[in-house]
Amino acid sequence: MYHLLVINPGSTSTKLAVFEDEKLLFKETIRHSVEELAGFKSISEQKDYRKKAVLDCLEKNGFDIKKLSAVVGRGGLLKPLKSGTYRVNSKMLEDLKQAKRGEHASNLGGLIAYEIATPLNIPSFIVDPVAVDEYEPVAYYSGLKGMERESLSHALNTKAVAKRYAKEINNSYDNLYLVIAHLGSGISVSAHKNGRMVDVTNSKEEGAFSPERSGTIPCVKLAKLCFSGKYDLKQVVNMIFREGGLYSYLKTKDFAEIMEKVNSGDKYAKEVVDAMIYQIAKEIGAMATVLEGKVDAIIITGGMAYSDYLIDELKKRIGFISSIIKIYPGEDELQALNEGALRVLKGEEEEVAYE
Repeated sequence: MYHLLVINPGSTSTKLAVFEDEKLLFKETIRHSVEELAGFKSISEQKDYRKKAVLDCLEKNGFDIKKLSAVVGRGGLLKPLKSGTYRVNSKMLEDLKQAKRGEHASNLGGLIAYEIATPLNIPSFIVDPVAVDEYEPVAYYSGLKGMERESLSHALNTKAVAKRYAKEINNSYDNLYLVIAHLGSGISVSAHKNGRMVDVTNSKEEGAFSPERSGTIPCVKLAKLCFSGKYDLKQVVNMIFREGGLYSYLKTKDFAEIMEKVNSGDKYAKEVVDAMIYQIAKEIGAMATVLEGKVDAIIITGGMAYSDYLIDELKKRIGFISSIIKIYPGEDELQALNEGALRVLKGEEEEVAYE
């Protein structure tokens, strides 16, 4: 029997859970005020503050941390890595602190996990960070030399649902050809071949637009906007990454609120949502070509997968690609982190060395 503490830092919250093997004992979402976080110069400086919040939460719930077998943190913006469960080591800690690929709250996952686990003489892990890169060579080409595509995606959730589906059909993820669409605040659509994610839309700058991200946009028009003199770099990145997509058209990122407008007869809101669904379907079709049309199943996951309207409309466009369309609504990253560490602790999978 294993007891695992799982930690998932977000921009203004820290989610945590304690599991006994696969059984969830409790989970909490610790909210951090913008004012509190504004006092730190960088995300890495929040480590001690957030670690204390996690330990206080465990104490509040009456959990003795000496029972823990391991601590698992969300993987951050590390160098390109193959999929797997990684033990946190000094090299990883150094890379997370330096944040060479960008500052992000997920960088804190491994740092906090290590600092809680080390005094207890137990291992700390990360699982399938956003930097998972299993591209085939042709996938890196963008069309402009020196501007290669990067694999940054919702690898944790997509890998977890792929393995969950394989288990349900008594097969191995390593045997399957899958197209997986993660539909959250960002959207990533990926092609999985024999246990590897061989291509994926980088949800930060590619693919379908989402509640807050623009996805792929006309590059010449973007270049003109950048040199118009009206905006600086930070403002342009903010428009693309935080104020694009549904928000740019409808001024809200709340998909439930948007669907209320659609259901009440708002024709413009419906057209915008239909356009997003249209783009998602195009990306799923594109990933089917990566697999040369050999698609065992299409998997839809993420928060927007709860919408019957979205799923029904999407199925109309992609049903010809595969007869199997499996829906796993939501994005239970805490469960996915727990499952990844458990596979290593139980000897079902070897941990991967971070070098």
